Amino acid sequence: MDSVHARHPGISAISIYVPRHRVDLERWCEWTDATWPKVAAVVGRSFRVCGPEENAYTMAASAVLRLIRDNRVDPRRIGMLALGTESSTDNAAGAVIVRGMVDDALRGLGLPSIARSCEVPEFKHACLGGIYATKAAARYLAADGRDQVAIVVSSDIAEYQRGSSGEQTQGAGAVAFLLEAAPKLLALDLEHAGSASRYRGYDFRKPFARHFMPNYRASGERARDFPVFNGKYSTTCYVDQIIAALDGMFAGLDVERRSFYAELAAAVFHRPYQQLPITALATALTFDIARDRAAPGQLDELALAAGVDPEQVRAQVELHAAASFDLRDAVAAHGPDHDPFAAVTAVAKQLRGSAWFREFQAAKLSLGSELVRDVGNLYTASLPAWLAAAFEDALCRGLELAGKPMLLVGYGSGDAAEAIPATVVPGWQRAAARIGFARALESSHALDRDQYEALHDGRPAAGLANASDAFAVREVGASNEDAFQDIGIEYYEYRGPTSAERTHLA
Repeated sequence: MDSVHARHPGISAISIYVPRHRVDLERWCEWTDATWPKVAAVVGRSFRVCGPEENAYTMAASAVLRLIRDNRVDPRRIGMLALGTESSTDNAAGAVIVRGMVDDALRGLGLPSIARSCEVPEFKHACLGGIYATKAAARYLAADGRDQVAIVVSSDIAEYQRGSSGEQTQGAGAVAFLLEAAPKLLALDLEHAGSASRYRGYDFRKPFARHFMPNYRASGERARDFPVFNGKYSTTCYVDQIIAALDGMFAGLDVERRSFYAELAAAVFHRPYQQLPITALATALTFDIARDRAAPGQLDELALAAGVDPEQVRAQVELHAAASFDLRDAVAAHGPDHDPFAAVTAVAKQLRGSAWFREFQAAKLSLGSELVRDVGNLYTASLPAWLAAAFEDALCRGLELAGKPMLLVGYGSGDAAEAIPATVVPGWQRAAARIGFARALESSHALDRDQYEALHDGRPAAGLANASDAFAVREVGASNEDAFQDIGIEYYEYRGPTSAERTHLA
């Protein structure tokens, strides 16, 4: 095996689970009077909605069970099962809940349970929890877990209040990674990964106290885990922190930035909606252009076309690098719509409209991009879903990726980012053929307006079919006596595959 792949643990298999309930965004635009061409270009085509019997744990368990079965993983070799989520319903347990469901299903299928010695951590940091879990699993495999395998499952429910600016960016689903010391799909170079974090206050939060605020929710509507967010500020945080993580990565890599980007087979980002990774990459490239004092002409030309002073662009880039600069302070002083990099933003927009960037985007951000337009925002599972889609897309196109570099860029509001260089492993096609991304999108049910609004508001919805080959919440405990308490504790069951699904598994 290539020495790079032998030295770096990484991903050997991927599986995905999404709820069958789907909201078609073109129909949603009709319900809400939104502009469909704009929503299609900026957000995507559809998003998934959890059924009343589903939550982050059931989706995670469904993805993990699929991973084990589709890839014939020996459960006794699983030394770590890590969960990344920001949609927990339990403040004490996490991944062990997923383990319990999977163990019950494995026994029912006549298979051994997961190893008793398996570690079961949960990772939470907004949308970055799954990437932090993946890094922890890779470190585990590089140290005391070299003879074991690890599973990381990212599972989330992105819900926003109806009528809010975030409503069209909802979604739900789970993606599971199998990680090994000698990966079969993608080797992760954590040695040269770039990390960045900075507390950003109110850009995107889920404070428990909001449920007790007067008039927070309409009468009869059940309390939901809706985020508190500030759109313009959150977008600026996303772009700012990703640039910082990329700077950290390039500081450790002995490579010229343009050469690195030119050689990439694909760049895969955390994707709250379709347009944001494109904006972030264009802004990162604008930073690189502004820093290139040897060839100032490109910045001058773009700045002239954008109607800004190129020296103002360079000053803003230098401000970003200053240790004293804090985006939160700048926004606190000038308001949530303030952009301290307004000139850079103008040039990045100009760059994004250029023929060169459109070709660059098509070459570096296209793999899997059409598939993920149909799942919505999956929070921690967003980047993993795009990665799964990229490999399945490359396989369908007959592309040869072996030995080629990829870039994973994760982000979590609050805010933190990771930029991880990776290398595709020879023979990746065998693992990619078992991902089943397109298969996971089949058998969906397009919700009508009444069904969507009922599910969203926690009311009974007529005409819904339960998911099969998946886990479900059977009941929620209500006992709160001295002798026995299970109030709020969820009990689960596994609903086996249909005859058609059993044929596939065979």
